[in-house]
Parts: sequence; C-alpha cells; structure tokens
Amino acid sequence: MKKTSILLVILLLICSLNVYAESVEDSNMTMETAIVLEASDMIETEEYDGQYQNVKLKITSGKYKNEIVDTENQLSSNFAFNIIVKEGDKVVVSIEEIEDGPINVFITDYMRQHYIFYLTIIFILLILLIGRKKGLKSVITLTITVLAILKILLPMMLKGANPIPITIIISIAITVLTIFVVGGINSKSVSAILGTSAGVLIAGLIAYFVGSKIKLTGLSSDEAMMLAYIPQEVSFDFRSLLFSGIILGSLGAVMDVGMSISSAIEEIYNANPNITRKDLFASGMNVGKDIMGTMTNTLILAYTGSTIPMLLLFMAYETSMVKIINLDIIATEVIRSLAGSIGLVLTIPLTAFIASVLINKNKTIDID
Repeated sequence: MKKTSILLVILLLICSLNVYAESVEDSNMTMETAIVLEASDMIETEEYDGQYQNVKLKITSGKYKNEIVDTENQLSSNFAFNIIVKEGDKVVVSIEEIEDGPINVFITDYMRQHYIFYLTIIFILLILLIGRKKGLKSVITLTITVLAILKILLPMMLKGANPIPITIIISIAITVLTIFVVGGINSKSVSAILGTSAGVLIAGLIAYFVGSKIKLTGLSSDEAMMLAYIPQEVSFDFRSLLFSGIILGSLGAVMDVGMSISSAIEEIYNANPNITRKDLFASGMNVGKDIMGTMTNTLILAYTGSTIPMLLLFMAYETSMVKIINLDIIATEVIRSLAGSIGLVLTIPLTAFIASVLINKNKTIDID
C-alpha cells in the first residue's frame, strides 16, 4: 500500500505539472520561474500613471536556467494587479525571445505552485493515514475525477460540444466510478448511484427551467465574457455552460448524501435482518433529515462565500433589495444555490426508497 500511495502522489504531481506546462507554452513567449536577487524601492515615473522597480533576477527553470537578468517591474495605479517584489521572492516570469536580440523578461506573478503541491501532498497523506484502504480508494477516485474534468469535459467543451449532455454523462460516470470503487459493487452502491444521479438531474432541470424563465445569460462573470475572445473561436452557449456548472457543482454534496443514506440503511439491515422495508425507509429518512440541514447550508454557504466582496459593495452603497435580487449575477448565484439544494433534498427520499427496496429484497414496502 505504501508503494502504491507514493506512486499516486507522484502521478498527481506529474499531472499537475503537465497541465501547468501545457497552459503556458507559446511559440514566442515562455513562462518560467525565477528568484529575485535584488529589488529597488518603488520609483515614480512620468511616462505613465504608476511606478516601477529595478529588479535583478536569476531564472530557475527552462532554457535560460541560471542566467541572471535585469528588468523593470512596472506597477500600475491599480494595486490589485501589482506584483511588488523584494529580495528572495520567487516569481513567475514571461520570457520573450527576439530573433538576433536579447531576451525580454517580465515579472507576471508570484510563484505559488510549490505551496499548492505541498498542500496537495499533505491532503493526500492525511487521507491515506486516516482512511487507510478506503483512503487509497478515495485518492484514486479523486484522481479520476480531476482527469475526467481536465482531459475529457473541458476539452470537449472547448471543441464546441453541447455542455449539458456531456456534463450529465461525465457526472454519472464519476458517480458510478467513485461509488463502486469506494463502496464496492453491491446494492448499497447501486442505491447511492441511482439516488445521486436522480438528485443531480433534478437540480439541473430545475436550474434550466427557472433560468430560462428569468432569462439568465450565463455572462455574469468576467471569465465567461472573456470566452468570447479565445483563439479557438468557439461559439459558446453561455446559458448551457452555466447549467452544466450547476450540475457539476451540486454533484459532490448530492453524492455524499446518497452514499451516507445507503450506508446507514445497509448497516441498519445488517444489525436487524428482520426489519421491514417500511422501517428501513423510515430509518433512512431520519438519517437524511439530520444530514439535510448541514448539507444545504454547505451548498448555500459555499456559493455565498464567493460573493462576499460583491455583497459588501451592495451594503456599502445601500443598494435596494429589488435591484440586488434582480441582478443577473445575484439571480445566477441564487438559482445555483437553490437548485443544488433542492436536488440534494430530493435525493434523500429517492435514495432511502431505492436502498430500502434493493438492500431488503425479501420484504414488501408499504409507505403510508
């Protein structure tokens, strides 16, 4: 198990590095890493509204590794986009190669990848340490999920495929693989898969129907609008992208609920094989009711947390509630939260019913 765990960690890191490298390659310009050897204080400039630093860098990767270069680190009046550096900082640089001339080096961002990799390793090791065999299965399913999104779902969308059907197919495939790997091929897993798939589809249908009625555009984020200018010149259906995001976003929580209820019903049945399907269903519903409050909060708080700066702006300028609730970006987040939560809530009775039928095959069910 230890060897397998180490191999999995290496696989994840290689995949991460591969994705990172593929995303930055360009014919005339490359992205590399560097360390700041010297950095001046900020110097005022008269040529444009801003400041700059004189910086000496040592390139630490790629073709020009170990070369020392001097560059101007230009800073604008907008502090949100400024990369202010000091001696010892590790940064990402853009290297522009000019034919028969020197290279131009620009600081583009702080280097954060090492800490991301360290945190990923800690996360994986904790899963393996605490979960042991099941933790290993969790790492495998997580790897499959990430690769399915990065290597299948997103590339297909980028080629112009309809986002909704491929998201549904990928979501169901992820659900089946995850639950079968973690829970094994049995009635419990089949119940969780059916309940989860139904809940996610319901969430997607509700989001699509309501979103169409209130004319959501799918263009509430800057990133969505930037997709109109990508070099692939794909004509995206932005509303379909929005709804596929809602389906994918609700999958994790709904899968958790489905598996929890199926597992609880199986444990109850194993403890008392003479229990009726009706009592099994009631027990599953009781477990589901306890899960429901915290899981719906999880979904809503996750979406709300990403909009805190915007909510603060509304409060600071005392924007009316009528204007806030009718904004495209707010309506989008509300529909995203509520559709996912409705799908989650309906997963509870669906999974409880299916599990009580499949796990207890010899009893009849009579739900009053």
